[in-house]
Amino acid sequence: MSGRKKLCNFVTVNKEIISDAMKRLLFALGLLTLLTLTSCRGDIATLGEHAGDSIITRAGLLKMERAPGYTLVTVLNPWGGSRVLHRYVLVPRDSTVPDRLPEGTLVRTPIDRALVYSDVHTSILRDLGGFDAVKGVCDTRFFTDPEIRRRVDDGTIADCGESMSPSIERVIELHPDAILLSPYQDATYGQIANMNIPIIECADYMEFTPLGRAEWVKFYGALLGKEREADSIFNAVVHDYNAICDSAKTLKQRPLVLTEMEISGIWNVPGGHSYMARLILDAGGDYPWADNESTGSLSLDFNQVLVKAQQADIWLIKSFNIHSLQDILAANRLNANFKAYKQHRVYVCDTNKTQLFARFPFHPERLLKEYYTIFHTPEGHDVPTEFFKRVDQ
Repeated sequence: MSGRKKLCNFVTVNKEIISDAMKRLLFALGLLTLLTLTSCRGDIATLGEHAGDSIITRAGLLKMERAPGYTLVTVLNPWGGSRVLHRYVLVPRDSTVPDRLPEGTLVRTPIDRALVYSDVHTSILRDLGGFDAVKGVCDTRFFTDPEIRRRVDDGTIADCGESMSPSIERVIELHPDAILLSPYQDATYGQIANMNIPIIECADYMEFTPLGRAEWVKFYGALLGKEREADSIFNAVVHDYNAICDSAKTLKQRPLVLTEMEISGIWNVPGGHSYMARLILDAGGDYPWADNESTGSLSLDFNQVLVKAQQADIWLIKSFNIHSLQDILAANRLNANFKAYKQHRVYVCDTNKTQLFARFPFHPERLLKEYYTIFHTPEGHDVPTEFFKRVDQ
């Protein structure tokens, strides 16, 4: 516990036991700690970097610390600049707000009227048993969850328009107690930021590892008052993910795996230290750019990809308009030069029909299992998969 934290605890001392010298020492220590405190901002005071016991083990951009009466959540800035992107102080709705709190956005929990910008977050709220807290969404056309669409149609969930310029009138009518959105670098949120509604900056998508992103379920669980459910989900994810990794390590053959396609002259592939590259490696595949240190995407031309990945055994594509090998050939006749194309080992995820982007971010073991199945199932023994389907002529 830090000195700043100790200052906030009133120490009762038996006068008959502690000497005058000890009293003076305690007073001096207290005064020294007081001088390190920053000024108050309203009823929120900066009490230090750590509020209490840390409960985050895998995530690199998230810190959560439990303390008496509240939970301190710190979202680190993934784009550099200042170290902290946002800090939240979660206080149970049925309790009194403590007199002195760490600096941050006060959020009363559980939230029960959320405006959500992405179906990946409505999906995890559903897993936690908090789906009914979703009262509004933005960018409805991008939601693949049929229940979201049905509730928007019947008015149970409000359509608040486009995420870049939501309808302020609808937001006011909705009266949400939190807005969940994915931040971007140097983001400003327009009028929404001035409405005195807690904006939950869901930077989970910037995590570098699958299990790191999955651990953000603890944040969303805390927002819903579902901490136990969140812990249970995360522990199961870690167990299943590691079990698949362990199986992959025992395999002698590792197929070379190519991803995506050229679009408008650019072929974007995951960097060697990226989230998606990690999934391929953990599933027992080899990745052509594994020695690259980028955590983002690499924008390459066709020839650069051909040189590195022409002998790829498996080709994974996420697309909404590729349904056959002929479609791949129509996109670029040079695609026929890849080994995976010649051997008909091309797998496509139809992003219009599957819920890939909603279902796997907080359950990376699902996509890892699918990759493992695709990579290591013997030829001629294809096993049914949820997201990627092998394409034919």
